[in-house]
Amino acid sequence: MDAEETFDNVRGLLDLIAVLVAELALDEALGLLKPLVDLVRVLAREVLGLLDELFVEDGQTLSALEQRLPMSRFGVAKHLKVLEGAGLVTTRKRGREKLHYLNPVPIREVHDRWVSKYAEPWAAALTGLKKDLEEEDQR
Repeated sequence: MDAEETFDNVRGLLDLIAVLVAELALDEALGLLKPLVDLVRVLAREVLGLLDELFVEDGQTLSALEQRLPMSRFGVAKHLKVLEGAGLVTTRKRGREKLHYLNPVPIREVHDRWVSKYAEPWAAALTGLKKDLEEEDQR
């Protein structure tokens, strides 16, 4: 199965989720959704591997990425196209080559909107704990 078929299957499965949740009990729906969860895990591993490679060395060609990843050239190209559409990867032409760069802006926006919301209370709690422990040591 190539990447395009995989993404079409994911779209179809997402439509199925809406029907399952509306029609079935939660336990039945979750049991039927396990293959979708497994598929998303596989795709996420591939995409994260590609993002990791771009993070290690920015500005790589399709050929360079293909050599460093355990997927076909077509698979790498499809993933890059999806990531570019999502704004996570930008490209620049250099002669006949197309260089791919990781775009940190959307990743930072996710961090600022979601991750920092959960990190702030932890940081405040740790700071308070540190202060309390230091006060106890001074007594």
